[in-house]
Amino acid sequence: MVADKLISSGGPWEATIGYSRAVVAGEYVHVSGSTATVDGVLQCEGDAYGQTLATFGVIERALAQVGYTLSDVVRTRVYLADESDMDSVGKAHGELFGDIRPAATMLAGIKFINPKMLVEIEVDAWKRADK
Repeated sequence: MVADKLISSGGPWEATIGYSRAVVAGEYVHVSGSTATVDGVLQCEGDAYGQTLATFGVIERALAQVGYTLSDVVRTRVYLADESDMDSVGKAHGELFGDIRPAATMLAGIKFINPKMLVEIEVDAWKRADK
């Protein structure tokens, strides 16, 4: 079992706002809302499918810091700026989680801090001690 830990991406907002990219709590990892922003640059501008894959890359790197993978994800929460992106975002989600099938929520009509962001995603992961 991984000890409780705060995971940082080194992003400038973490200290200012007071949050962690992810938090390990016992056997669970809770990953904060993540976007397709890598090293301060939004990836795949105008492409919801691409932003979804890039966002899961950000999440995957946070999970890897404590020995978790996307296969340990038990819940996703997907926030969309525009409901018309549901199919392309759902396609990307399905490609990554089709066999894992976590509990999932998708909400649309979200106004993001950066209007070029099309999707934000949170996940919870769980790894049993006996796994």
